[in-house]
Amino acid sequence: MKYEFFIARRYLFSKKSHNAINIISGISACGVAIGAMALVCTLSVFNGFQDLVASLFTEFDPQLKVTLAEGKTTSIDHPGLKELRNRNDVAVYTPCMEDNALVVHNGKQYMVTVKGVDDSYNELVNIDHLMYPKPENGLNLHADVLEYGVLGIKLCARLGLQAFFENPLTIYAPKKGERVNMGNPLSSFNQDELNSPGMVFQVMQDKYDSQYIITSLGFAQRLFDQQGKVSHIELKMQPGTDLDKAQREIQEMMGKDFKVLNRHEQQEETFNIMAIEKFIAYLFLTFILMVACFNIIGSLSMLMIDKKRDVQTLRNLGATNNQLSHIFMLEGGLISILGAIIGIALGLGLCWAQQTYGLIRLGEAEGSFIIEAYPVSIHFIDVLLVFITVVVVSWLSIYFPVKYLSKNLV
Repeated sequence: MKYEFFIARRYLFSKKSHNAINIISGISACGVAIGAMALVCTLSVFNGFQDLVASLFTEFDPQLKVTLAEGKTTSIDHPGLKELRNRNDVAVYTPCMEDNALVVHNGKQYMVTVKGVDDSYNELVNIDHLMYPKPENGLNLHADVLEYGVLGIKLCARLGLQAFFENPLTIYAPKKGERVNMGNPLSSFNQDELNSPGMVFQVMQDKYDSQYIITSLGFAQRLFDQQGKVSHIELKMQPGTDLDKAQREIQEMMGKDFKVLNRHEQQEETFNIMAIEKFIAYLFLTFILMVACFNIIGSLSMLMIDKKRDVQTLRNLGATNNQLSHIFMLEGGLISILGAIIGIALGLGLCWAQQTYGLIRLGEAEGSFIIEAYPVSIHFIDVLLVFITVVVVSWLSIYFPVKYLSKNLV
């Protein structure tokens, strides 16, 4: 194999009798390089968007969320939840009640998600950072007989409201276990009012900004006829806690009736969609790369014709068909590896330039998007995947043609 590699390497860099062969070999390597570069850049952009979405969700989602495996609510005095509250590694324990409701204001109505939380919510997430204007003394959701509701900024716009509105919102939720009375439909719904705290929140995610209302736990429990019950528990762990280990321990403690979700699992659908989009883009670019690799076959075919005398000499010296085919397959492999290295280097260079200078922007108008330029995040595993893909695809593209051509060399 050593002499086969030596000859293949010599054929790659030595001058051929026809300049066209050198040109075609160079074009083949460039085609592979462009394919590898496109793969690196595309996968890195998908990684950038995924990291961006993850950072935005992190502002609103708790570190760990304990919810029911089946059903909607459970008693707040559930033995497992009491044990969970007393864990030493739990810094903040926030019971929540979350369900859908109808909000009506000045003739406009909209389906929303009402999320009721207790007073510990201020310590659970960095909610002040999401509020406009920022509250001076933290988030206050009730005072005396008044209940307050903080709306997402897009929900405010859809209802035609500002951060502060004088007239309270009317919230409707169907009574549990009752059919709608067609003669008097309102009698089949619980009705309550939420006042304005003079602020809105913005997570920069449509799921939250256009659908959520944050209010007190007591209000949500009364509205949904779920006094003494919760839909889930949100947790903030002590600083330095190993979240993966804590998640496994809490899951084991709570049993199969509950699910313990980390931030990524809380948004599993979103990340699954992004992963599927990334995989489809990878497949399309791999097919394009395969077409580029077919150029290597043309280059090798011309090289075989050019080196016909060398092949005959090697046969006279005892070289077998397998050994001859190995020489030209190694030649094709060297072309693909050279193209892969050049393409990956160019792709990494473009990603660095995009990260540093923001060459490709999302739009001309400032403030129209969360970020000004396309986000890029380079993952080593993706770079390795691109290199392996190039090598495997090129090898599969040239294996059978080279085997056939080498047998027919006289």
